[in-house]
Amino acid sequence: MIEVGGLKKEYRTDDGVVEVLRGIDMRVGRGERLAVVGSSGAGKTTLMHILGGLDRPTSGTVHFAGQDLYRLRGTALDAFRNRTVGFVFQFHQLLPEFDALENVMMPALIGGASRSEGIVAARALLEEVGLAHRLGHKPGQLSGGEQQRVAIARALVMAPEVLLADEPTGNLDSKTSDGIFRLLNELHERHNLTMVIVTHSSRLAQRLDRIVHIEDGEISG
Repeated sequence: MIEVGGLKKEYRTDDGVVEVLRGIDMRVGRGERLAVVGSSGAGKTTLMHILGGLDRPTSGTVHFAGQDLYRLRGTALDAFRNRTVGFVFQFHQLLPEFDALENVMMPALIGGASRSEGIVAARALLEEVGLAHRLGHKPGQLSGGEQQRVAIARALVMAPEVLLADEPTGNLDSKTSDGIFRLLNELHERHNLTMVIVTHSSRLAQRLDRIVHIEDGEISG
């Protein structure tokens, strides 16, 4: 499903060039649940951003089902991000002025769905993640775990093939983290997802199909 070859990412600073990724090679099979683990600053988040089309590599390639992601430009890349990949972030990134239903339906509206279509899809997903009773609540009225469930529903509203989650439980207590991981695994089965999950928790990573370790911008072990 995903094939990464020779992936490098560098940033130029006043002090010189900083190498964040140093030639990453990896594959993710269709339907696989892959955990990416590593210490802070190892390059995990940068890798996720490049996999999802949020940032461009300095060199190397990313192929999705044979398609070279970084040959896409402009609206074609926007459409890929909107329709092929769902993102879940550690700090939710929900829009505070909108309620749960509106947050979840936003990608559908951006993708061209009508408001009524967006409402139907968002409502169904919020029910699926256990928040049917919180549709009209804004993020500030929700717990951290509830906000993450809204973010997961939003990530799935366009029926993506791939779910990328960057420390989805990093800001949650252990009990809530367990619940979020159970939910992600259930959704993986129901929606036929390929999942790549960055996590600092080796205990949670063990629940997935395979673990990749990143240290100092390289795959280790």
